[in-house]
Amino acid sequence: MSQVLNTPPPTASPAPAEDAAALAARYGLTVSGARPSLPAYVRQLWARRHFITAFATAKLTAQYSQAKLGQVWQVMTPLLNAAVYYFIFGVLLGTKHGVPDYIPFLVTGVFIWTFTQSSIMAGTRAISGSLGLVRALHFPRAALPVSYAIQQLQQLLFSMAALVVILLCFGVPLSASWLLAVPVLVLQFTFNAGVAMIMARMGAKTPDIAQLMPFILRTWMYVSGVMWSIDKVLSHSSLPHWAMVALESNPAAVYIDLMRFSLIDSFHAHQLPHHVWALAVGWAVVVGVGGFIYFWKAEETYGRG
Repeated sequence: MSQVLNTPPPTASPAPAEDAAALAARYGLTVSGARPSLPAYVRQLWARRHFITAFATAKLTAQYSQAKLGQVWQVMTPLLNAAVYYFIFGVLLGTKHGVPDYIPFLVTGVFIWTFTQSSIMAGTRAISGSLGLVRALHFPRAALPVSYAIQQLQQLLFSMAALVVILLCFGVPLSASWLLAVPVLVLQFTFNAGVAMIMARMGAKTPDIAQLMPFILRTWMYVSGVMWSIDKVLSHSSLPHWAMVALESNPAAVYIDLMRFSLIDSFHAHQLPHHVWALAVGWAVVVGVGGFIYFWKAEETYGRG
């Protein structure tokens, strides 16, 4: 009898704890810094389009704020580069021989190449050079390399005004084909932004890439026909077929040649590679979209470590 009285009453077994993930989902909690889905990421980036353009404009304005000539250097820098290349390649090495309107030919190549070169260099440092901003604020990180590409596009538009004056001064007539420059710039910008995003991800993980890129870009420039005519060289060359195809399909050369074809009346269609517009669109779509997805896949890692 005493044994029965001293037995503690049975207690109910505790209810199983609710799964943490289910509890978080019930209250709408998400992992801090988690990568959003690709469609959501695109919407976030579009929602910040005004920030992207304002950031690009501010960067462009501040770029030459310490120089006495200020924004004049936006035009003077590529013009001075063109003058140096004209003396070395056009005069000393003789690449101007057999190329009609060589100075418009050269200046167009330098301006269009500078757009690609500067976009890639700026993209390489987009994350590693903005760590304070990346760690302090929450926003889609692709806004940074895209804004740097827009900054370089804005700078190119200033240079294009000088290019128009040069073309007219050297007797290149104004024509309806100049309107083709608009789709060329759109395609080149898409390509540049894609490469900038690829390099931004690589540069965020390995900052030393920024020190290597000038050598890679300089080599790329020399094989892109900036200072010489690819069509003229290949017509008298014994290069293997694959090398000739690689030179003609080089994306930098494709956009440079399309811009020359648009603006310079002495640059004819037969000097363009076969299916040149398909190449231009293909490079823009593959690199632009592919670079965006490649950058997005590492979204949650930027600014950490």
